Amino acid sequence: MTPRTLSIFGATGSVGTSTLDLVAREGEAFRVLALTANGDASALAQAVVRHGAQVAVIADESKYAELRDALAGSGVEAAAGARALIDAARLGADWTMAAIVGCAGLEPTLAALEGGKTVALANKESLVSAGALMMAAAHRSGATLLPVDSEHNAIFQCLAGSSIDDVARIILTASGGPFRTMSRTDMARVTPAQAVKHPNWSMGAKISVDSATMMNKGLELIEAGHLFPIGLDRIEILVHPQSVVHSLVEYRDCSTLAQLGSPDMRIPIAHALAWPQRMATPCKPLNLAEIGRLEFEVPDEERFPALRLARQAGEEGGVLPAILNAANEVAVAAFLDGRIGFLDISAIVEACLSGYSGPRPDSIADILDADRAARAQASHLTEKVHN
Repeated sequence: MTPRTLSIFGATGSVGTSTLDLVAREGEAFRVLALTANGDASALAQAVVRHGAQVAVIADESKYAELRDALAGSGVEAAAGARALIDAARLGADWTMAAIVGCAGLEPTLAALEGGKTVALANKESLVSAGALMMAAAHRSGATLLPVDSEHNAIFQCLAGSSIDDVARIILTASGGPFRTMSRTDMARVTPAQAVKHPNWSMGAKISVDSATMMNKGLELIEAGHLFPIGLDRIEILVHPQSVVHSLVEYRDCSTLAQLGSPDMRIPIAHALAWPQRMATPCKPLNLAEIGRLEFEVPDEERFPALRLARQAGEEGGVLPAILNAANEVAVAAFLDGRIGFLDISAIVEACLSGYSGPRPDSIADILDADRAARAQASHLTEKVHN
């Protein structure tokens, strides 16, 4: 059997390393074409050599020499910068993992979709910021878009063999993050170290903070609206602290299907890697008797205003989701740097959303212009808070 070619964008992050772990277990089933990373040239070089990749791209151009030297004599092509990421996405891999965190993944993901092959999407910001353009590109090229986020992958699995026209409601589950029961007063004092300690999942710092503010669930709401077009008014969020039920689909006959599994990202990644078949994973099987109970509760949008802001941006559409995402990225980075407080994150996002008026986007350039403007405004607001 001819191996499938595979590229991973964001190869040194948690999703990228989990993907490579699964690929390595499959022997000769896959051939790694390209691996990319943001700034960790050493880890990228090690992954490239270990997995026999042909191309390595580092987004941070200042790290190019380090990557080049680490790969000297290996025969691997090394490159750096945003244009090199797009070029790597156009190499024609049979299967591409889009796992670059943030809006930096937008253009490489679009380039991969335009190639008409299979794209596994773990970069939710691409659909949040430019969902209509991304879905249109996939439709034009005939690309297969497979969701990797545990919630969206769960919905995809629950829809298998069914028509979207028969869906009455989609329910996204959320762990509630580390501050699920904390008061707003106490949240005002939390530290970055507390915010990145997710109770169930092992994730990067930015995504962990998004979970703590519940902005991640707001972004996933917008993403789900593009992947499963039933209208945002029929997509709901339900807090489920155990992170066992990853999402649910309710059909018009009042049947509700749920996908359950241990909180291990290798499970949805494996589903996307093997689709439409299945593959074995080293993950812990689900033991419901050991878990004992599953709890659910309605999210509190007063304590977690990011949910309200994301739904409003998603319903309005245009460039507002891109502004939401960009402002959030800047505010989260400022919080992790200790320059603003935890509650300032949503406040800065709301200020950026309320201050925008402009035309609806017609191109990626329009999205990127709005993204840059929102980042500039959010940066200005973080400085005001800091000073």
